[in-house]
Amino acid sequence: MTIKEELQGKNIIIPDNPVSNFFFNNTRSGLLWLIIRLYLGYAWVSAGWHKVTDDKWVGSNAGAGLTGFVKGALGKAESGQDVSGWYATFLENMVLPNARVFSYVVAFGELLVGLGLILGLLTGIAAFFGAFMNASFLFAGTLSSNPLLFILATWIVLGWKVAGWYGLDRWALPFLGTPWNFRHRNKSVSL
Repeated sequence: MTIKEELQGKNIIIPDNPVSNFFFNNTRSGLLWLIIRLYLGYAWVSAGWHKVTDDKWVGSNAGAGLTGFVKGALGKAESGQDVSGWYATFLENMVLPNARVFSYVVAFGELLVGLGLILGLLTGIAAFFGAFMNASFLFAGTLSSNPLLFILATWIVLGWKVAGWYGLDRWALPFLGTPWNFRHRNKSVSL
């Protein structure tokens, strides 16, 4: 195929190397993903459950826990440590005035991400939102286990097609039409 043909709208499919193909397309890698999913899921469920059952995050005093976290991040930003100015502005102008709402979002978001990963349901989406929260915590200057959780969640996002094979995705994804839609394949064959 020439470059001219490529530029005229021809589809070019570049095959994966064998290692990538195994990790991101082969269901035999599902056991490795299961171990990573369970580890991440446990971390998220533990963090979320702690917040959901804490009055400072969910309940009559909701927002107090998040307010303390945000004020700590703003203090780091003022002293020029670990928090970028743009993120400090976001925390100060968006999160702090709406701490009660964000507190519920964080607490239940952590719990839902953990459950999605443990059950293997919409695994790629759960991992994406987990990585998003980890990135938010990292921007706020909190290291702890966030870098490791971010990296593992990013890998699960890349392996979304097989990461939930040993979980509910094995049935949910074909029902939703991706990536193993047998009904669609049968229709395209009969045409």
